Amino acid sequence: MSPFPPHPNASDLLAALRPREQALLTRHLSDCVLDAGAVIHKPGDAVDHCYLPTGAALCSYIVELDDGTAIETMLIGREGALGGFVSHGSIPAYARAEVLHGGLFRRIALHELEAAKRASPAIANLFACYADCMMAQVFQSIACNAVHTIEQRAAKWLGAAVDRIGDANVTMRQDQLAAMMGIGRSYASRVLQRFKHDGLLRTRRGGIVVLDRDALQNRACSCNVHVSAHFERVLGGVYPDMEG
Repeated sequence: MSPFPPHPNASDLLAALRPREQALLTRHLSDCVLDAGAVIHKPGDAVDHCYLPTGAALCSYIVELDDGTAIETMLIGREGALGGFVSHGSIPAYARAEVLHGGLFRRIALHELEAAKRASPAIANLFACYADCMMAQVFQSIACNAVHTIEQRAAKWLGAAVDRIGDANVTMRQDQLAAMMGIGRSYASRVLQRFKHDGLLRTRRGGIVVLDRDALQNRACSCNVHVSAHFERVLGGVYPDMEG
């Protein structure tokens, strides 16, 4: 099966709802196009909207440390939402939400989302289940960063990005990849050179092209597999992969 969503502007999270429940949300949704590098919110900002990436749009939650190091804690693509787990009004953001791969986002004010949750147990359950899946990603990320090698983590990240984007072209420079992983640029460069030598990928200006997704998966840790399995148990069919 194709790894691409059924429509270039699809949200797999919204698609998990029946048409009647989707209609409760879509009447309040607006569209916005965000480019790579756009910051949706920074720590301390009021979170008053939920953003749903569609198609190839890809975002990340990033935690900034005191020394200026910025480390990614979670990738979010068409399977998810930013701010969708916030309930009952605006609260300050803890992490920076940044666009990694630009595209179309659906946006809804949180008070409208909360009204839809109150009107539909199915919508409330969907976002509650997604919040659980987000926590699973955070837990797995903590464990991964603690015990897995840089090569395993880099292969895991690139594979996850390809699955969500639905394309082998990842808009990410090696210095950005290093920063996202919390490692030095020289470490990231050595890993990418090793992957290039083995025919797994090639680099281009401003991006990375994955040439052998299966071989890359063999180099990765199993963290994506565990997260995907949890998504399948909790929100079957929502988490993207190369089979569907």
